[in-house]
Amino acid sequence: MLRVDQVISERLTTEVPLVREVAQYIISAGGKRLRPALLLLVSGAIRNDDPKRYTLAAVVEFIHTATLLHDDVVDESTLRRGRATANERFGNAASVLVGDFLYSRAFQMMVDINDMRVMQILSDATNVIAEGEVLQLMNMRDASLDEAAYLRVIRSKTAKLFEASARLAPILAGMDAQTEALCAEYGQALGTAFQVIDDVLDYEGSADELGKNLGDDLREGKVTLPIICALRSGTESQKTLIRQAIEQGDLAHLDAIRDIILQTGALDAARASAHAEAQRAIDAARQLPVNAYSEALLQLAAGLLERRS
Repeated sequence: MLRVDQVISERLTTEVPLVREVAQYIISAGGKRLRPALLLLVSGAIRNDDPKRYTLAAVVEFIHTATLLHDDVVDESTLRRGRATANERFGNAASVLVGDFLYSRAFQMMVDINDMRVMQILSDATNVIAEGEVLQLMNMRDASLDEAAYLRVIRSKTAKLFEASARLAPILAGMDAQTEALCAEYGQALGTAFQVIDDVLDYEGSADELGKNLGDDLREGKVTLPIICALRSGTESQKTLIRQAIEQGDLAHLDAIRDIILQTGALDAARASAHAEAQRAIDAARQLPVNAYSEALLQLAAGLLERRS
């Protein structure tokens, strides 16, 4: 990861001071660096030591960071990773344009790899992520959204980059289609579990732990799995209160809605869904060569279920 950070630093060079300042602001905020770490772990598991893996790990982090910059503008978010979002500090225009810079820099770096299959996977993933964001926008304030529609969104906007990150390692190593499919399965399942837990924490965690404002999903009119599960098993009066909050973006009853989500067992139901996805990831990782890296992949999937931030 130190090598990846070195590549990130080298490729953030630009003669435009504001681009450098905004990009460094959000990248230096820390974060989990899960996607580049996933690419490196899968590379280790399949014994791929191609140095190009560091460039690709930086590419997926740039793509992820660009989506964060754009997401925070769309969602009007003010807090991420415990500090002001880039749009809150620098304004919406700067955030969108620097997001564009990071996307274009990522594609420049892909060209350096000089592998059409790598280009295909990353360009397809970027396109699917954008589709997922638009789908989520279309679903805003729609209290009738079901679990299948919710999963379609998160598998596009979140899990797709996890899947691509895991798939790139065997592609770079020139491995067979079966190994590539296993790695992609792990990444997609891990990314899906990650997002479900993230949505659970919006109602279960604390702002200090999460580094973001609690109830943001409700304020933005996002119908996530805890809400879907609560609407499935709540009383009529409970359902009415939740629907009104979703449709109006009203946080006045946030505490009451969190109580409803707890009382109906919605968080347990959502966590069970995340557990099933994590198990799918574990099943895939168990078919990879046995070594310290594949063991870390198993631990990563199991550890997702204990996430608090």
